[in-house]
Amino acid sequence: MELPDFMSHASYFSTPDFLEKIASIAKRAGSKFVYASLILYYTLQSDRVSKREKVLIIGALGYLISPFDVMPDAYPIVGLADDMAVLTFVLRKVWVNVDPEIQQRAHERLSNWFDEDEQKEADDLFDDETAQ
Repeated sequence: MELPDFMSHASYFSTPDFLEKIASIAKRAGSKFVYASLILYYTLQSDRVSKREKVLIIGALGYLISPFDVMPDAYPIVGLADDMAVLTFVLRKVWVNVDPEIQQRAHERLSNWFDEDEQKEADDLFDDETAQ
């Protein structure tokens, strides 16, 4: 799958819009998707991340929020595939700066939408083919 031009969607990113979007799609998107999104969101707030990486994260999260993407989110299953591809691409780029505290914080937030078993599924972000 070729990545869409997600950087053109950076202007759509805002904290309230991000949190609203995640809350509205959490169950449909699944714990891995939400976990990846939250890790990027919390990594964006880290001092360890360069400006270049922050721009990538803002582009990815803006793409997630944007109503204009390659596969509209309203389409079941495939509607979020392009979003997951973008999130995973950027997450792999910044993973070296994702410390355990960020991962824990994201995991704790998962409990808002997922039970314990569903939360555990999120731990293997890069083991699933949908996350590649």
